[in-house]
Amino acid sequence: MSEIHIPTFAPETIFHIGNLAVTNTAINAWLAIVIFLVLGILIKKSVKNKPNKLQNAAEFFLEIMLGYFDQVTGDRKKTIRFLPIVGSIFFFILLSNWLGLLPGTGSIHVGENMLLRPANTDLNLTLAIALVSVISSHVYAFITIGVFTHLGKFIQIKNVIKSFKKGPMAVFTAIIEFFVGLLEIISEIAKIISLSLRLFGNIFAGEVLISVISALVVAIVPTPFMLLEVLVGVIQAGVFAMLTLVYLHIATSAPHGEESH
Repeated sequence: MSEIHIPTFAPETIFHIGNLAVTNTAINAWLAIVIFLVLGILIKKSVKNKPNKLQNAAEFFLEIMLGYFDQVTGDRKKTIRFLPIVGSIFFFILLSNWLGLLPGTGSIHVGENMLLRPANTDLNLTLAIALVSVISSHVYAFITIGVFTHLGKFIQIKNVIKSFKKGPMAVFTAIIEFFVGLLEIISEIAKIISLSLRLFGNIFAGEVLISVISALVVAIVPTPFMLLEVLVGVIQAGVFAMLTLVYLHIATSAPHGEESH
């Protein structure tokens, strides 16, 4: 039985660049980015009227994603508009998770630390992705329906002011709507927390499970768990991407009663 090495919450530092600590999760994330960059360049160069295998594969996965996204947006134009950010989040989460499961990655050490560790076991990264997801939904909303229209979903000060001319009941209703708007702001913060913790918790738990099982029985027993983690990687990437798409779709939809304008 080998020594059990359980991953810590904080990623391990591999080396320093000046005062900047480079962790094993950062190496994993940058490796995923480099792979995507190279793959993107290859796909772009291979685009032809008569597609090759690489172009066929890219178009196959693209059509699948567009179909799923259409079920949320109901509009192919919206889907294509959101595809760059939602698709990037999906594939980045997926590949960064899978890189940590490649055979031999857990056995490559620098000192006492693993060289590669799934990037999403770093809460800093999952929080950053969640911030990108939620903030981008507001940026798209500002561009699509206008700054004041979107902000009106949260803070309706004008309604409170106008209600004074309509009587006590209107004032009471406007105040309730104002505080509901404040709760909506809190819910936006909750989105960031829930997205980041859900992704971090699932991937970190899987990493701990595989580490423990691998230490107990080195060869055969961990394999089913690693296959399960492959599936978990797909599910978590899909959940995160689809929630981002939902946030984008809702944020860029005009408030009730505004469509006719």
